[in-house]
Amino acid sequence: MRSLFERCRINGMELRNRLVRSATWEGMCDEAGRPTEQLVGLCRELAEGGVGLIVSGFAFVREDGKSMPFQMGIDHDRLEADCRQMVAAVHAAGGKIALQLAHAGGQTKSKYAGRQPFAPSAVPAPNFPAVPAPLSTAEIAAIITSFQEGARRARDWGFDAVQFHGGHGYLISQFASPLTNRRTDGYGGSIENRARFVLELYAAVRAAVGPDYPVMVKMNIADHLDGGLEPADGLFIAQALAAAGIDAIEVSAGTMVSGEKTPTRKRISSPDQEAYHLDLARLVKQAVNCPVIVVGGFRSLEMAEKAVRDDRIDLVALSRPLVREPHLPRRWQLGDGRPATCISCNGCLLPGLEGGGICCILDRSETNALGGNR
Repeated sequence: MRSLFERCRINGMELRNRLVRSATWEGMCDEAGRPTEQLVGLCRELAEGGVGLIVSGFAFVREDGKSMPFQMGIDHDRLEADCRQMVAAVHAAGGKIALQLAHAGGQTKSKYAGRQPFAPSAVPAPNFPAVPAPLSTAEIAAIITSFQEGARRARDWGFDAVQFHGGHGYLISQFASPLTNRRTDGYGGSIENRARFVLELYAAVRAAVGPDYPVMVKMNIADHLDGGLEPADGLFIAQALAAAGIDAIEVSAGTMVSGEKTPTRKRISSPDQEAYHLDLARLVKQAVNCPVIVVGGFRSLEMAEKAVRDDRIDLVALSRPLVREPHLPRRWQLGDGRPATCISCNGCLLPGLEGGGICCILDRSETNALGGNR
């Protein structure tokens, strides 16, 4: 019988348990995307807290793919020393760390991207003011090369794996979704064409890092939007990636404008509200032969264990609970099975936007009331 706290492997990468810290924008890098000492310390604390695998916050592969302030980059060799320090901190604490590669596409602002955003088609992303410029085939090829170079840097700098961000309305997701992909060439129209970008990207990354280096994807199986990606098409892409050799698929869904079905849903206070992508993860698990990771609202040890034991999902990913409790995995493993104390308010993002890095605003308020600093 599978256990949440047994060792497991992803293409030779051995993990001490089946818990993953899902990629989380930390807001702890400088303007060039260089990790700060604050981010190095956070990664060290997460590793000490017992999680099996840390996935970094999404790292832009090109400056024009930057989506958020204080976001991590993987676009230049000058970032090497600081990234190596981040990796070393995790390894010294007995952990493993993957780098997430990303490009925002149209889901950004010119002040972050440094130019007019671009996307598969000139379809504005909701909540973003600019109409993106449609990508030419030459520009598509250049972006794929940037993912390839980012993956090579990650491998050479000591990261244990890479994951590319294929969900939540960013560039890979924009190609997959008929809502944002109106192209009439080989990258648009049928699901086979809309899947071409991510499949070419995977092939390029695999060529750069070799067969024995773990390459993963986090992807939407559904957008939860009228006219957006539907589960049948999401499953097609998952199966195509698995057939091509992807080492693990992290199942997610939704975008920031998917109403109550965004990737970061609020007010999770009982087990029946948890694991809101588990149904989709079950479908993926039945359709592919690679490890499947499920993310989305896990707050209790009970639900995480059930996903692994009963639903046969390979790994369970957490994000917001580990902002408030970086040592939650160790707490659970040592026998304190109380649910995570995260209340799913999403307030932890606000300090990051202000330049202080993400943190639980409830804990910060309590600490300030006592006259201390966190």
